[in-house]
Amino acid sequence: MKKTIKLIFAAVIVLCISAFTINKTTFSEGYKIGDVAEDFSLKNVDGKMISLSDYKNAKGFIVTFTCNTCPYAVAYEDRIIALDKKYASKGYPVIAIMPNNVSVKPDDNLDAMKQRANEKGFTFPYLIDKEQKVYPKFGATKTPHMFVLQKTKKGNVVKYIGAIDDNYKDASAVSTKYVEKAVDALLQGKDIEQAETKAIGCSIKV
Repeated sequence: MKKTIKLIFAAVIVLCISAFTINKTTFSEGYKIGDVAEDFSLKNVDGKMISLSDYKNAKGFIVTFTCNTCPYAVAYEDRIIALDKKYASKGYPVIAIMPNNVSVKPDDNLDAMKQRANEKGFTFPYLIDKEQKVYPKFGATKTPHMFVLQKTKKGNVVKYIGAIDDNYKDASAVSTKYVEKAVDALLQGKDIEQAETKAIGCSIKV
């Protein structure tokens, strides 16, 4: 009996260690600058499935992982809308993805997303990563977390990762607009001076 209990205990320990290792591996990996981002198919607030490949004439994308409930994400909503208005016509549309587990954050569910998109007049898709399979591939950890992709013959290459700008509290006090500088550089065929910054926001809820 004691031997059986010891074996069961040992098996539980092994399973716990394995689970920790798998979890750690899943959430520590993510795209680096220069990597090619895989395409995805996620549901938009209008019920349609959206993929990057749908945008035949795009030169690239401004991908943001964001949500309804994070105060940082809310503070940046108008700036994300402004990014789409400025760059969608130039070939770099915004693609917003909500990565949170809605069981943990019910106010981030698809109905709430639809309501928020209507209230704010989002001019871009607002997609739900329901199975939470896309954001780990990107390596997103915050809301908001920004990724600028450039469409090339190889695919959609990651060119910028990080924050939108250097002041989430006050848009009028921003001194460096990281995403704008990155996209402007790509449009001009120049190298991006600062390709990575630290994303500031709420942790993505698993």
